[in-house]
Amino acid sequence: MPNKTLFQTLKGKLLPKTTTRNNENAPAYEFTPKHQLAQLAATGCISNTFYVQAENQLENVLALGAQLDAEFVAKTAVYAREKGYMKDMPALLLAMLTVKDVELLKRTFPRVANNGKMLRNYVQIIRSGAVGRKSFGSAPKRLLQDWFESRTDRQVFTASIGQTPSMADVIKMVRPKPLSKSREALYGYLIGKEYNQELLPEIVQQFEAFKRDRTSPVPDVPFEMLTALNLGTAEWVEIAKNASWQTTRMNVNTFARHGVFNTTGMTEVVAQRLRNEQEIRKARVFPYQLLVAYINADSSIPYEIREALQDALEIATSNIPAMEGKVVVATDVSGSMQSPVTGYRQGATTKVRCIDVAALVSASIMRVNKQARIIPFENDVVNVQLNSRDSVITNAQKLAAVGGGGTNCSAPLAKLNKERATVDVVIYVSDNESWVDANRTWGYSNGTAVLREWETLKQRNPQAKLINIDITPNSTTQAKDRNDILNIGGFSDNVFTTIAQFISKGNDAELWVKEIEAIEL
Repeated sequence: MPNKTLFQTLKGKLLPKTTTRNNENAPAYEFTPKHQLAQLAATGCISNTFYVQAENQLENVLALGAQLDAEFVAKTAVYAREKGYMKDMPALLLAMLTVKDVELLKRTFPRVANNGKMLRNYVQIIRSGAVGRKSFGSAPKRLLQDWFESRTDRQVFTASIGQTPSMADVIKMVRPKPLSKSREALYGYLIGKEYNQELLPEIVQQFEAFKRDRTSPVPDVPFEMLTALNLGTAEWVEIAKNASWQTTRMNVNTFARHGVFNTTGMTEVVAQRLRNEQEIRKARVFPYQLLVAYINADSSIPYEIREALQDALEIATSNIPAMEGKVVVATDVSGSMQSPVTGYRQGATTKVRCIDVAALVSASIMRVNKQARIIPFENDVVNVQLNSRDSVITNAQKLAAVGGGGTNCSAPLAKLNKERATVDVVIYVSDNESWVDANRTWGYSNGTAVLREWETLKQRNPQAKLINIDITPNSTTQAKDRNDILNIGGFSDNVFTTIAQFISKGNDAELWVKEIEAIEL
């Protein structure tokens, strides 16, 4: 008679063998090359993270770019810029197209290099030689010249902030032809050559007049141009009165430091702007940006301003889709999630951690989907009491206050299975580096612990769907893509759009990659 222990009936699907190891040396599934590039482009800032060094990120992107067809590289660059709001990775992919396919570069360049910062990022990467060339060549140089020719004098002037390279450096490199007397004077002004002051664009003349006489009207120029000047409180009050919504969000600490909120009525002016729903929609702000502003707001910020930032966050999360059925959000609160979400960057490391973003996503889903259940986990499930009526910030702070321990991604599913819970959607927000639950035997035939627990859950809930939101640069997963499993990277609100599509419009393996492939260039 056969040994019942050895030949017991397998329940559910026979799970695929793991194909690689993750950064914790635990068994995992490797993403396809296209998915790897998309993941790096949507989450990577070419800086050191908890698991991956900046040099390794760069090497991985270059290797994947060489392996994949140029069209997918171009579409990934557009997606990362337009949907993921990234800066470094889209510029790197654009630079790779300079070597890989000039015709696709021409079609992609205007959509990726859509402002002065992105233009300078592209130039910096090319000049570094990272993609295999340091010179532009005729076609890329023409694109850079077209960038200047397609901008107004005001747009070129207001884009002339930042260094390494400066806009003046770029102008000297590509020598755009001035098509008007005012543009000729502007180029001379920017690069330090002779120019006719009377021919300068009006905005430049206003800026120079203000530099000479601070009683002149404050010019409508980028905030960074004004911060370099020695301004008094009165000037800062005028700046705050006329600032855009985004400028206000980014500079509440600066306003406080220069006494703006000590001026009667200014706290109310700034608070009303921050919570103005129309201005929030117009600014196309997404929740992560408001989380950054809230976390960075120091003790000198008035209570009313902090409240306004919370109100703005509530408005910004209102477009998160409502999901039918029983929704569970598994929130990773392990030790690795304490690292900065955009990596360690000398002089520019963000205060916002991976755990803050995971908590924000989880709390936002709970705010819209009142019955959603949040299950924080590290070595095991952690008990945190949340209330869907509380603000997004309040619940996010409760989740983010938990931290430490190893990563056990299968723990939430194991808990649901132990309870024999009914579930329709399970959403993970994690760095996906599970290891506590790992069987470290290479090539383990029954897959990862996450996939084994998921198959058990599917026996009770055959229509259930699993979604893994990975907020770090990664090339592996604990549950590979298939018709009921979606892996997606990033922390912009476009993630929610893809999730809604996956839930409502039917199952589709590799949905995220196909979404990128559907982009028209």
